[in-house]
Amino acid sequence: MVDRDKIQFDLIKLADGGRILRLTEPQSGLALEKKLAPADAVVPQKEKLLRAFEAALARVELAAA
Repeated sequence: MVDRDKIQFDLIKLADGGRILRLTEPQSGLALEKKLAPADAVVPQKEKLLRAFEAALARVELAAA
Protein backbone atom coordinates (compact mmCIF):
# COMPACT_ATOMS: atom_id res chain seq x y z
CA MET A 1 0.00 0.00 0.00
CA VAL A 2 1.29 3.43 -0.98
CA ASP A 3 1.75 5.85 1.93
CA ARG A 4 1.10 9.39 0.64
CA ASP A 5 2.93 10.83 3.66
CA LYS A 6 6.23 9.39 2.44
CA ILE A 7 6.02 10.92 -1.04
CA GLN A 8 8.20 14.00 -1.35
CA PHE A 9 7.04 16.93 -3.49
CA ASP A 10 9.41 19.47 -5.03
CA LEU A 11 8.17 22.46 -7.00
CA ILE A 12 11.07 23.78 -9.06
CA LYS A 13 10.93 27.21 -10.67
CA LEU A 14 12.82 27.44 -13.95
CA ALA A 15 14.74 30.49 -15.19
CA ASP A 16 12.15 31.03 -17.94
CA GLY A 17 9.35 31.23 -15.35
CA GLY A 18 8.10 27.67 -15.93
CA ARG A 19 7.66 25.19 -13.10
CA ILE A 20 8.43 21.49 -12.70
CA LEU A 21 6.72 19.31 -10.13
CA ARG A 22 8.81 16.34 -8.97
CA LEU A 23 7.44 13.50 -6.84
CA THR A 24 9.87 11.11 -5.15
CA GLU A 25 9.35 8.04 -2.96
CA PRO A 26 12.60 7.55 -0.99
CA GLN A 27 12.25 3.84 -0.17
CA SER A 28 11.86 2.68 -3.77
CA GLY A 29 13.82 5.52 -5.32
CA LEU A 30 11.03 6.05 -7.84
CA ALA A 31 10.65 9.62 -9.09
CA LEU A 32 8.31 11.29 -11.54
CA GLU A 33 8.46 14.84 -12.77
CA LYS A 34 6.42 16.94 -15.12
CA LYS A 35 6.57 20.48 -16.39
CA LEU A 36 3.42 22.22 -15.26
CA ALA A 37 1.10 24.05 -17.64
CA PRO A 38 1.47 27.73 -16.71
CA ALA A 39 -2.16 28.58 -17.51
CA ASP A 40 -3.58 25.85 -15.23
CA ALA A 41 -3.83 25.80 -11.43
CA VAL A 42 -1.11 23.80 -9.66
CA VAL A 43 -3.38 21.76 -7.36
CA PRO A 44 -5.30 19.84 -10.06
CA GLN A 45 -2.06 19.16 -11.93
CA LYS A 46 -0.46 17.93 -8.69
CA GLU A 47 -3.37 15.58 -8.00
CA LYS A 48 -3.25 14.14 -11.52
CA LEU A 49 0.49 13.53 -11.27
CA LEU A 50 0.08 12.06 -7.79
CA ARG A 51 -2.49 9.52 -9.04
CA ALA A 52 -0.13 8.46 -11.85
CA PHE A 53 2.76 8.21 -9.37
CA GLU A 54 0.73 6.13 -6.92
CA ALA A 55 -0.22 3.75 -9.74
CA ALA A 56 3.46 3.39 -10.68
CA LEU A 57 4.39 2.71 -7.04
CA ALA A 58 1.68 0.06 -6.79
CA ARG A 59 3.13 -1.67 -9.87
CA VAL A 60 6.60 -1.58 -8.33
CA GLU A 61 5.23 -3.11 -5.11
CA LEU A 62 3.47 -5.87 -7.07
CA ALA A 63 6.61 -6.67 -9.04
CA ALA A 64 8.62 -6.90 -5.82
CA ALA A 65 6.11 -9.22 -4.14
